[in-house]
Amino acid sequence: MPRTPAPFAPFEWMIAWRYLRAKRAEGGVSVMTWISLLGITLAVFALIATLSVRAGFRAEFVDTILGANAHVTVYHMQRVDADGNTDRTLPEYQEMAERVRGVEGVIRVAPLVKGQVMATANGRNAGVEVFGIDGADLAQIPRVADPETARGEITRFDEGIALGTGVAQMLGVGLGDQVKLISPNGVKTAFGVSPRVKAYEVSYIFSAGRYDIDRTRVYMPFEEAQLYFNREDVADELEVIVAAPERVDDLSTPIAQAAGAGALVWTWQDASGGFLRALDIEDNVMFVILSVLVLIAAMNIVSGLIMLVKNKGRDIGILRTMGLTEGAVLRVFFICGAFTGLIGTALGVALGCLFAIYIDPIFATVNYLSGGGVWDPSIRGIYALPAKLQLGDVLAAVALSLGLSFVVTIFPARRAARLNPVEALRYE
Repeated sequence: MPRTPAPFAPFEWMIAWRYLRAKRAEGGVSVMTWISLLGITLAVFALIATLSVRAGFRAEFVDTILGANAHVTVYHMQRVDADGNTDRTLPEYQEMAERVRGVEGVIRVAPLVKGQVMATANGRNAGVEVFGIDGADLAQIPRVADPETARGEITRFDEGIALGTGVAQMLGVGLGDQVKLISPNGVKTAFGVSPRVKAYEVSYIFSAGRYDIDRTRVYMPFEEAQLYFNREDVADELEVIVAAPERVDDLSTPIAQAAGAGALVWTWQDASGGFLRALDIEDNVMFVILSVLVLIAAMNIVSGLIMLVKNKGRDIGILRTMGLTEGAVLRVFFICGAFTGLIGTALGVALGCLFAIYIDPIFATVNYLSGGGVWDPSIRGIYALPAKLQLGDVLAAVALSLGLSFVVTIFPARRAARLNPVEALRYE
């Protein structure tokens, strides 16, 4: 009794390979094969490139938030004195900071004095937000204390003030220049409150990587900020940095309890959660849209296989009369379609990964050819188009492309397998 060959035997691969190498007389099949291959390649490339850019944008945005802002802000609920004046300051901020430092998961607590003033220099004005902070605490803010993006020595911070690069550019100042800060809440006199004007030397210029931060933020030594904003012996809030920012919600209650009665907390997820949720929705929508593109590209494989089955009807009839089973015929044409999807997916993955790895020179070339201004940081918030290649995104693209390619290949392959050899050879 003859032994039945195992599925995907060598002769099945040989027949499929011969069919893929269409003759010149069957140029239509060859063209459809190349179109299918190109379509799958471009669709997978677009999917991986888009997912990597979206992941890079999210990672960069979150990093600029966590690297230049408090993970948790502790402040006091509003109080009203006998004269009807409202107050939110922290009178016992040092004791409160010590209690918060004792919470497990908290790695740094810094008292802050905050205020909005007008900065002026060289006849230019800019509205800025001043953060009064101790020099040692400022040196632990990653995005601000980064020596690769900053100018000046952060150890000289106590000798003046630190400006964001955007503020320095708007005012036209550099290291060693004088900047006047004008606050409407100055000295109280018999005639009312007079504005406070004081000049400071620019001792440090930083870039936090965020357009809005660099154009509005100024750091001032903590004690000087207390004097300037009339905050003697008090602080406005506590800046809390935790070890696991992604789990900050778990620490909100312990931090509030440690801070004491009347204390309120505001996490970075509270401040930016809406934007991050919008990014998640956009990521899902983009994946669905690009998945449709992959499906459309995979449908080209169906068109090519249908043409191939029609052109090879005589061959199928001969092979069937020679004893080739329906399963063997199905596998031959399945190999033809799956091989196209496999090669197209591999090329698309290679192009997508190369795009993500070399996005900086690619983007620089596009920006140069378009005359500049392709990326506007005032709209996007960050200064460059980032990309982050993640294994999960690549595997998702590969699984989607191969899955669709294999599934759509089954239908024309089944049609070829069920072709009646008598009908196929009747008019030959």
